[in-house]
Amino acid sequence: MENRSRIQVPVLSRAGEGVRPELRHAPGRLALSDTIAIIDIGSNSVRLVVYEMLARAPSQVFNEKEMAGLGRQVASTGRLAEDAIEMAIAALVRFRILCEAMQVGEIRVIATAAARYAKNGPAFIARAEEAIGQPIELISGGREAELSGLGVISGFDDPDGVVGDLGGGSLELISVKNGAVGQGASVPLGGLALLDRSKGSLKAAEKIVKDELDKLPQLTAMRGRDFFAVGGTWRALATLHQRRANYPLNVMHGYAVPTKDAADFVKLVERADATVLDAIEAVSSARRPLLAYGALVLDEVIKRGKPRSIVISAQGVREGLLHEQLPAEQRLADPLLQAARDYNLLRARDPRHAADLIEWTRGIIQTAGLPQDEPPGRLVETVCLLSDIGWRAHPDYRGEQSMNVIAHAYFTGVDHVGRAFLALTIFLRYAGLKASSPAAAGLKTLLSPSLFARVTLIAAIFRVAYLLSAGMAGILPRIKASCVDNRLLLRFPDDLAPLASERVEGRLKQLARLLEREF
Repeated sequence: MENRSRIQVPVLSRAGEGVRPELRHAPGRLALSDTIAIIDIGSNSVRLVVYEMLARAPSQVFNEKEMAGLGRQVASTGRLAEDAIEMAIAALVRFRILCEAMQVGEIRVIATAAARYAKNGPAFIARAEEAIGQPIELISGGREAELSGLGVISGFDDPDGVVGDLGGGSLELISVKNGAVGQGASVPLGGLALLDRSKGSLKAAEKIVKDELDKLPQLTAMRGRDFFAVGGTWRALATLHQRRANYPLNVMHGYAVPTKDAADFVKLVERADATVLDAIEAVSSARRPLLAYGALVLDEVIKRGKPRSIVISAQGVREGLLHEQLPAEQRLADPLLQAARDYNLLRARDPRHAADLIEWTRGIIQTAGLPQDEPPGRLVETVCLLSDIGWRAHPDYRGEQSMNVIAHAYFTGVDHVGRAFLALTIFLRYAGLKASSPAAAGLKTLLSPSLFARVTLIAAIFRVAYLLSAGMAGILPRIKASCVDNRLLLRFPDDLAPLASERVEGRLKQLARLLEREF
């Protein structure tokens, strides 16, 4: 008897084949030929990341890794371990199949410290190229530092500081300022390399780290600037720090820790058995043995560099590879605004409405004589672009759902204060100015009282604007809103006068009170 429960999955041989015609060009559908995959053969992990397209604010389509540990014996034996090689090769074969299934348009493969230092590195690269079916770029330490710096430039709003990329085999350091990278350095202080070189002794590792870091002028360039920490071990430390502090936003990128706080925490990790730390289950078992070594390196970096703060970057070498391929004008674009424009295009009822709302909101704020730099204008523009992303949800949940999407979105170019500003403004826009929830209360702790007051004000403006316009373009420009002397005034053309309903009047009075005006 035929098994009718079996599901037949069509195999796609060309982009779009097997997809219903009406979906091929639907908003938000992947243009498969535009996707780009980067495979990073590192000392600790072999990772595949597929991006939607080459863009200033690329979205990740797929992210997978294998903790092969290629670099765990290179320092002592000079060779990649055979079992690690087999794990890496198996991962590459699997990644090749996945890329074919996703019909990835372009694949780039790089290999870093382990393959760079090992005597059998060339033989491994030859096998790896056969496994993945692509040429592999074996990058130098200087090239790795440069790409890490470009990755941070692509992920932050005008970063100024020193980037430190801690992998399994090496540590790269490079200065970033004004959208450019300086001279990079690479030393064999990755977690696996340090564990191997020290024979598992933290005391021996401390001397190794001090000797290596004493050679580096990049650390003196860090004083009073930010240190951008790149790499899985440092992200794992930041995860533990967030959990220990009961931090309200579970996002790594842009997580900033004052230097003294970071120094105290890494000393705690160095002294303690990492397995007894609270929330250790949040860190993968493969990374746990490396936590103390990553903490040790960060401790010595802080002592020598004396940075202003430690800022975690989820972007590094892979995003640097993408960034350097962009035309010069696209590199200069604002990644946060670009991502917000994409959200507006895909999710707003009428994407043109955002431009009307930006001008309407700015007009009220300017005529009220309010400061224009808290928050920066780019955040006001961004929140206008995100203001209608939740309309498809049930009305009772639009606020919570939109807040959660924005707070945890794959945004770059924004710090955690900015994320909280954006998320809370849209939450109050949907849920009401007096609404609250545990998540909203947590995000509120990231904002100053004056910035939260601006959140409430902009949400109040939105609540008037959407009641008047229904989210459609062309109406707000015809309704003049301004503060004149001690009053908030709205001027309607005759044909739009019926929009001035009792409900609109109630929201206008609420807005006027926040502006300390009469209505």
